[in-house]
Amino acid sequence: MEPDDAAARERFEELFDAHYAELTRFATRRVGPDAAGDVVSGTFLVAWRRFAQLPAEHPRAWLYATARHVIANELRARARRDRLSAKAAVGADATVADHAGQVDEHLRVRAVLAGLSPADQEVLRLTEWEGLDVAEMALVLGCSRTAVKVRLHRARRRFAARLLATEETGAHATTRLPMPSIVAEGNTSS
Repeated sequence: MEPDDAAARERFEELFDAHYAELTRFATRRVGPDAAGDVVSGTFLVAWRRFAQLPAEHPRAWLYATARHVIANELRARARRDRLSAKAAVGADATVADHAGQVDEHLRVRAVLAGLSPADQEVLRLTEWEGLDVAEMALVLGCSRTAVKVRLHRARRRFAARLLATEETGAHATTRLPMPSIVAEGNTSS
């Protein structure tokens, strides 16, 4: 919708006035009063951007469906923040005398990951690093949930086998494994 389209703007304002309060109550029951405003704002932002696609017969249902998606994103973000906070709290209490073993293991895991195919790397990163579930990964990868489960199972099996092989050969030192440029710290492509 073009912002200067006066008739569309008026219809959007009517939609907003008619459903703002009920969407706020809906969001408040699911995410609490602190985040409800953000959810409703996000919902109407999507509605504004996709106003031409909004069904004329059931705009209220469309708004609720959109709000559910925004709420799901908010809940996932909260869960990630909570996990990060829990890790930080555990890490703050723990005292590690020597980080060399952890660094060595970290580099070994990254090197093994770099030795996998790009498809295996992607599916492992999506699940382990990005925290996506099977349904989300299926959407990202453009395949079925079953295909994602199979790809993930096979990638994990190959990764575990290669990691075990590095333990059996005593290849804990990073000098025995090539440094992976695609998984190096700070690389934004991963």
